Amino acid sequence: MNQVTQKLKDGQINITEVPLPACGPGDILVWNAYSCISAGTESGTVSAARKSVLGKIKERPQQARQVWEKLLSQGPAQTYRAVMKKLDAHSPLGYSCVGRVIAVGEDVRGFAAGDYAACGGKSASHAEVVAVPQNLAVKIDPGVDLKQAAYNTIGAITMQGVRQADLRLGEICAVIGLGLLGQLTCQLLRAAGVRVVGIDVSPKAVQTAAERCADFAITRGDPAAEQRVLEFTGGMGCDAIIITAATHALDPINFAGAIARKKGTIVVVGDVPTGFDREPHYYNKELQVKMSCSYGPGRYDPEYEDKGVDYPYGYVRWTERRNMAAFQELVRSKRVDLSYLTTHVLPLADAAKAYEMILTRSEPFLGVLIEYDAGRDITAKRVQIPARAGKTAPAGGVRIGFIGAGSYAQGHLLPNLPKDPDVVLKGVVTATPTGTRSAADRFGFEFCTSDPAEIIGSKEINTVFIATRHDSHGQYVAAALAAGKHVFVEKPLCLKEEELTEITRLMENPPGGGPPPLLMVGFNRRFAPLTGVIRKVLRPDPMAVIYRVNAGAVKADDWSQDPVVGGGRIHGEACHFIDYITFLTGSLPVSVFATAMREPAGLNDTVTLSIHYANGSIGTVHYFANGAKTVAKEYVEVYQSGITAILDDYRVATVSAKGPGKPEKLWTQDKGQGSEVAQFIATVRQGGAPLIPYAQLRSTALVCLRAMESLKTGTVMALD
Repeated sequence: MNQVTQKLKDGQINITEVPLPACGPGDILVWNAYSCISAGTESGTVSAARKSVLGKIKERPQQARQVWEKLLSQGPAQTYRAVMKKLDAHSPLGYSCVGRVIAVGEDVRGFAAGDYAACGGKSASHAEVVAVPQNLAVKIDPGVDLKQAAYNTIGAITMQGVRQADLRLGEICAVIGLGLLGQLTCQLLRAAGVRVVGIDVSPKAVQTAAERCADFAITRGDPAAEQRVLEFTGGMGCDAIIITAATHALDPINFAGAIARKKGTIVVVGDVPTGFDREPHYYNKELQVKMSCSYGPGRYDPEYEDKGVDYPYGYVRWTERRNMAAFQELVRSKRVDLSYLTTHVLPLADAAKAYEMILTRSEPFLGVLIEYDAGRDITAKRVQIPARAGKTAPAGGVRIGFIGAGSYAQGHLLPNLPKDPDVVLKGVVTATPTGTRSAADRFGFEFCTSDPAEIIGSKEINTVFIATRHDSHGQYVAAALAAGKHVFVEKPLCLKEEELTEITRLMENPPGGGPPPLLMVGFNRRFAPLTGVIRKVLRPDPMAVIYRVNAGAVKADDWSQDPVVGGGRIHGEACHFIDYITFLTGSLPVSVFATAMREPAGLNDTVTLSIHYANGSIGTVHYFANGAKTVAKEYVEVYQSGITAILDDYRVATVSAKGPGKPEKLWTQDKGQGSEVAQFIATVRQGGAPLIPYAQLRSTALVCLRAMESLKTGTVMALD
């Protein structure tokens, strides 16, 4: 099993056993030797978690507003679930480590098992074993001092800050803030032939810099600090100032302006406010202020970090990975010396003590490393949880495994499972080891694992819930059906036609003969209480349905917009509304025509789908991403033989026939998730027909596929 350092909801630090992380395509699996605690960033995270609810609201007002908006739109129960999911989740800490590569994923270049690698990013956490994307790791010489190599991320951050300053040989740079980042920044500047001025509020930090890495160091509290810096520069001022301090005060940015030369550069690396005084310095000297973005180009770009797509060397010379590599070369060649920066090395078991020392400042520190035991057995992909010790499901019980248990599953699926003795949560796997363990602890699974095959292949499990990212739905559904499991998959059913073909084959010819397992897609709106109000007055006649969705914008780099991972918003969400119209009409669609509003990103998320049905009905989905947030999201109109039914955001339903209809209202929005899950579990228990006929599930998937083709061709597309 893999031990990992986690922040709990109350800000306490805990060492937890989690499954070994999966080594996915483009990843390397690294057995850590050391990881480095970033005192500023991590202590801030832990400190914020220890605040009261009111303190958290003050710390994060934007998230507080989101909670309020959710309360207004979805009611207290759903808001409570969403908030508790966030609060209860354990969070891994750390983002800089070094160790030995024990496995490499598909498409990985430049790494092999047995190599040593220095890693960065959120996956390079304080854990015995980490899975890191290849663009966030660099191969290092096995003879290098691993303690110094563990500063990999901090080295890349300082590299990027120095590059932003754009200094030349012989120029002068001041560094404000002489903690870990500042001391290392001073060393890099000196290695580049730049004269260094070090400034800090701490006399001890100033003394260390004067002895180790600065040509001139001064305490900020010195009343003559500005004058002394100007004297050191011959009265001209510093060519650049790099701010590596962390404070809520404006003094660093204003003092930087005071000691800068005319047309000098100020680079902000640390967490400081930038509301500087315009005069007398910034305006009069025409100073340039630059923000340094973490490790360098590629940071926060999923194409670069997650998918391993590198930037061309000739156009982007210094990416975040190249910054890491350059830093490691300086360590290897001993042109920088981090040995004096490492004031504490503690075993993983004492990680909590390290954080208490940092938070309380009980003793002086700079660099704090966590050391890992190379002799432990860390091969287990599965961790047993004692939450349901001694409890077993009867022979006819529902024994559930979850593949994916993120926000949606924890907000809408898991809480709605019946609390009955014959419904047992057996196993769970999510995208991260800590997320997997958090879900297992919170909901009472018997085990958690890093391998979906352990869920699908388990003889203890007869029902599989799939709530992963969209690109994996088709393969997991097919594998679970082939294993004879009942399947509940969140929408969409799949993204590829060949996946749909394979699922259809398994449903029509189940392995082993007999009836196929139950297959359910999470089209919950069918099961909403107000849907029943409308459905009971409709006749088996052709109808016209308009479904307007004020979907709101989603950023172009969000995973759901990725055509490979998320499939875009037609596959990802519009399928809900296609299914709903199919349900109301009681007929299968035969053709679809799609047209989208042109916009620069080409996302096709302001789109209209026109669908014809076998019984003569017509349906239109208006899915718009460009509307006002103040307008309700979903609005449905149904017209049939003198009847008009209107559904307003699953809060109000009005049916008009011979006279004006009387609105039927709910206190809070109900889109049917609870009823959907309850009915699915009841069907697994008792047997019976599937809740949604497979022909309808297949047709909805086909409409999405053909709608994407229609957008390309500009023609009406037949389904079969």
